Amino acid sequence: MTKLQKKSYLCNVMPKAKSKVQVNNKRASFDYEFLETYTAGIQLVGTEIKSIRAGKASLQDAYCYFDGGQLFVKGMNVSTYHWGTWGQHEPARDRKLLLNRRELRHLQAEDKKKGLTIVAVRLYIADNGYAKLLIALARGKKEYDKRQTIKERDVRRELDRGDW
Repeated sequence: MTKLQKKSYLCNVMPKAKSKVQVNNKRASFDYEFLETYTAGIQLVGTEIKSIRAGKASLQDAYCYFDGGQLFVKGMNVSTYHWGTWGQHEPARDRKLLLNRRELRHLQAEDKKKGLTIVAVRLYIADNGYAKLLIALARGKKEYDKRQTIKERDVRRELDRGDW
């Protein structure tokens, strides 16, 4: 067997490694009630994907908005790539989200309703190597809803522990 044959043989046999990159927006689940979730691709430029694979991204205060029938995410921070040179990306720029037309029309109609917004929940690398953003159509929680959520979480924790 030649080196090329061995290399192609190993590529076909060995499974792809699972990516451990997951950036969560922990505050979103506390502040919002998720009604629907969607998985969207992200249009990235330059060194952004390398920086995301290194885990240098933040979704704190990230939300989505429509501009000209296209969906963009605002407030998502992707740090500059350490090994990058003159072609660095802007860390806090708005990034276009990639959804099909039917999902975009549905989200745009729902976003116009009072009290609903679209928030970024989780950023991860899919099995095919592309960066994906889990977004949710959400309704803001009131103060008493947050207390109810905390109470339910405490009860669930005590039941799991067996301290009842």
